[in-house]
Amino acid sequence: MSDPRCEEMRLRLQADLDGELSPAEAAPLAAHLAACDDCRETAAQLGALSARIRAEATRHAAPAALRARIAQAAAATAAPTLAPAPPPPSGWRRVLGGPRERRRLGAGFGVGFALAASLALAIILPGAGDLPGEVVASHIRALQPGHLMDVASSDRHTVKPWFDGRLDFAPPVKDFAAQGFPLLGGRLDYLDGRAVAALSYGRDKHVIDLYVWPQDKPAPAWSGTIKGYNVERWAQDGMVFWAVSDVEDEQLRRFVAMWRAGA
Repeated sequence: MSDPRCEEMRLRLQADLDGELSPAEAAPLAAHLAACDDCRETAAQLGALSARIRAEATRHAAPAALRARIAQAAAATAAPTLAPAPPPPSGWRRVLGGPRERRRLGAGFGVGFALAASLALAIILPGAGDLPGEVVASHIRALQPGHLMDVASSDRHTVKPWFDGRLDFAPPVKDFAAQGFPLLGGRLDYLDGRAVAALSYGRDKHVIDLYVWPQDKPAPAWSGTIKGYNVERWAQDGMVFWAVSDVEDEQLRRFVAMWRAGA
């Protein structure tokens, strides 16, 4: 018999995939997914569907005629109480008419310009989301009690097979205990619209999360700091890797260098 909270948790799945849940809101969902095979399978299916939509959907710029009609409609319904535009030079007053006509024209132009600017942003800027921010948010959620690991083990021969049948790829798993970065375990997570592998490593009292999934497109190396967390991205052997932690930047770079060297 399924958990009575399954229905409630499934309602939150899409919001979580879209990055709409705060860490506090997502923590109960993450804990539930860690314990419920049915909901975890549903989440994987939603993630795969979202990934297909993003990969196959096309974007089209709105035709100029449509943008013009929208701007005209907005101008026609604009409230006449908006502040009037500054009066034009005297030579234009006969062309524009009296004060009332000038106020109506100024208000309509202001609303139309704002709408046109919004349309331009919607058309020019792709809705790709903030993947580095999603990575950091996922790491923060994982630090909540009960969701850091689905499989807790320092043995990579235990962690790697755990992902079999749970992902559509085989993530590489390495252990750097001898270098001071022991493997702690792994879990399923959801980033970039798909199910991904998350490997957890220790460094003193800190946790490093390493997210791994296949990447067909080039993924140039990237690093940055978000909300106090250091982030490193690189591509290797057909996979993209995202490492995030609050360890010092130099320590995280050392961890990444070991991975890239195949140590």
